[in-house]
Amino acid sequence: MNAMTDTPESDNAEPAPRPEPSRQEKKLMRSAARLAAVQALFQMEKSGDDWREVRREFVNHRFGQSIEGEEYREADPYLFDAILEGTVNRQAQIDQATNRALDVAWPIHRIDPTLRAIFRAAGAELFDSTVTPPKVIISEFVDVARAFFPEGKEGGFVNAVLDKVAREARPDAFR
Repeated sequence: MNAMTDTPESDNAEPAPRPEPSRQEKKLMRSAARLAAVQALFQMEKSGDDWREVRREFVNHRFGQSIEGEEYREADPYLFDAILEGTVNRQAQIDQATNRALDVAWPIHRIDPTLRAIFRAAGAELFDSTVTPPKVIISEFVDVARAFFPEGKEGGFVNAVLDKVAREARPDAFR
């Protein structure tokens, strides 16, 4: 018997549906997806693992979990997938646009791998998304940069580079 309802419990009972996330929760889930995408891209570069394998690991074992004292927020799996797949499919285009935004002496392959993952994730969203305004995408990835580099100037650097990439990817948004 279920003590709360005085009804018999069934071994085959379906879990109660989760309530629809609030607008604020959805925003936090999108932010978490962007952060997770950067982490996944970094992991893919370092390990050489296929993006589908890394995606599965994040969705099944990280989103909404506590790992070694670190709390992973529930992330928007659709945005996470779109960023990963978009990065894989458009990496050459994203890297070329990023190189045009960077100083000629510092092409994308020479910069910090975390920054490279940020530029690639943001580039995928800038080139593929028609829903989220570029300024929102830039702001979100500047926040990601500040999370990884809280004491540094990387946030401003990311902002400047992504502004140039965004103007190339979505010029109509800046008219």
